[in-house]
Amino acid sequence: MASVSGDEDCEKGSMWDLDQKLDQPMEEEAGRLKNMYSEKSLGVVYGDLGTSPLYVFYNTFPNGITDPEDVIGALSLIIYSLTLVPLLKYVFVVLRANDNGQGGTFALYSLLCRHAKISTIPNQHKTDEELTTYSRQIYEANSHAANIKRCLEAHSYKKNAILMLVLIGTCMTIGDGILTPAISVLSASGGIKVNNPEISKRAIGAVNIWKYGSSVLKAFNPVYMVRYFQGGHNNWTSLGGIMLSITGTEALFADLCHFPVFAVQIAFTLVVFPCLLLAYTGQAAYIMQHQDHVFNAFYLSIPVVIVMLVTTLLMIPVMLLVWRSHLILIILFTGLSLLVELTYFSAVLFKINQGGWVPLVFAAAFLLIMYVWHYGTVKRYEFEMHSKVSLAWIVGLGPSLGLVRVPGIGFVYTELQTGVPHIFSHLITNLPAIHSVVVFVCIKYLPVYIVPAEERFLVKRIGPKNFRMFRCVVRYGYKDLHRKDDNFEKRLFDSISTFVQFETMMEGYSDSEEGTFVSQRTDRSIADNNEATISSSRDSIIPVQPTHAFQTATDEQDFLNQCKEAGVVHILGNTIVRARRDSGPLKKLAVNYIYAFLRRICRENSVMFNLPHENLLNVGQISYV
Repeated sequence: MASVSGDEDCEKGSMWDLDQKLDQPMEEEAGRLKNMYSEKSLGVVYGDLGTSPLYVFYNTFPNGITDPEDVIGALSLIIYSLTLVPLLKYVFVVLRANDNGQGGTFALYSLLCRHAKISTIPNQHKTDEELTTYSRQIYEANSHAANIKRCLEAHSYKKNAILMLVLIGTCMTIGDGILTPAISVLSASGGIKVNNPEISKRAIGAVNIWKYGSSVLKAFNPVYMVRYFQGGHNNWTSLGGIMLSITGTEALFADLCHFPVFAVQIAFTLVVFPCLLLAYTGQAAYIMQHQDHVFNAFYLSIPVVIVMLVTTLLMIPVMLLVWRSHLILIILFTGLSLLVELTYFSAVLFKINQGGWVPLVFAAAFLLIMYVWHYGTVKRYEFEMHSKVSLAWIVGLGPSLGLVRVPGIGFVYTELQTGVPHIFSHLITNLPAIHSVVVFVCIKYLPVYIVPAEERFLVKRIGPKNFRMFRCVVRYGYKDLHRKDDNFEKRLFDSISTFVQFETMMEGYSDSEEGTFVSQRTDRSIADNNEATISSSRDSIIPVQPTHAFQTATDEQDFLNQCKEAGVVHILGNTIVRARRDSGPLKKLAVNYIYAFLRRICRENSVMFNLPHENLLNVGQISYV
């Protein structure tokens, strides 16, 4: 999600920090502070909805108006479309399906991935669920939600179908967003030039109703919608123009990260919705008296209605798994939404050959890029999983690993959270030496909006202590940013030092009757593969330790510091993904050319985490998929 720049970014950061620090009795005051953002959301969230009156009637009647009753029918459709889709569906239902204040298609997918194991990359681990931001529901064994969860997790094709649905919705939003700004500006200049050359007071909706007659208020009667559909094929295809009145609705959800949910709901309900009704009603009153002032044609509604359909389909499992809504409510919401959206979708299909194909081409291009990237990433991860080395093999080599252990720390980067990556076995097979301290660094992204800094690093020990081998899992949310001033290498080393201190502290505490434990957030588990896990927080208070435990911690800490001074090397795997020789031409094109090109232009981890180039070592390997 994009973040608000400048002063708005600072203000949002202050509000987020305030949310974390406010006590329970001050929630009412915190709500008042959040409502201050309602006014600011008017210029950010409602851009498309606010500019739609500039071109809706022009696109609804591109060939002119033959019957004034058609204007009443079109206005009636606009009124009830705004009521059903933006107001009822999005403002009061979909906005509640946010992921800790984050909106959009990927936020819905993130919610589903936490409540059901539908991620196509199987890198989930039970320790991820211990994060404070990893909220999920627990279901009864025979409930509807549990049955749906098992159904979605049972087959890979269902997981791929959900992912494809999410990618289609995202790409359609991009395809619409590429053209919308330019068309809004052109429509604004054209609308002012044609409709009001002198920009008079006739631009005000309420004035138009008073000056040209209040007969347009009949449009609030839904009977005129039915009469409009009885007008034949032309009236049906004109729904593509009416659809433009709600094209900015998805922005209500997608831009939710900038403002609190309640602020968006208040602003739309009390300000935007009444103003839009006045604007369209006033326009209709003016057009009925000036029927020759209707022309201009832009058809952007095709990708928009597809995004709405995607949101409706994704809301079904969200209402089942996350909200545990009653089945009747889910059927009512889905049926009403699909009735409106499929009606518009059938109408806008007639506009594809009239310019509607342009945003679809953009969307298809981005869909191809996203899917090929995901496909290559999954195949690369599967290659690492199949070629990883067991921990038993490492332990069998002994403390020296059958090599010369030279002073220094080696950070070996991998996508695996368990086992030993193939690049390490490849490295020690071809080189006769390895560093005194080896740390396997796994960087993974979780379906949460943010991972708190104190929970980002999860450190484990591999094998006995004299092996000096660790595993550090670095966890990020989809909203976390990588900054050059993060001091990633220093924080990585500090997390290992903290782990050593806590590990020794826990051993000393278990052996001593004099230890006093005040406050600590520590989770410890001994896995079957002889890995000790401790996820630590630096705010913890170390208990009184016996002398030998303190000495052990000091000795190992001194050893780590000496190795750090001797030198740190970052070992990265450079896996080249290639299609097998017996693969089809489409697969070879996707893997050998498109995915390879995307890998070349994508930022590497060394750049993302600002790792010093003089300390990098790339280990190359080829993966045939």
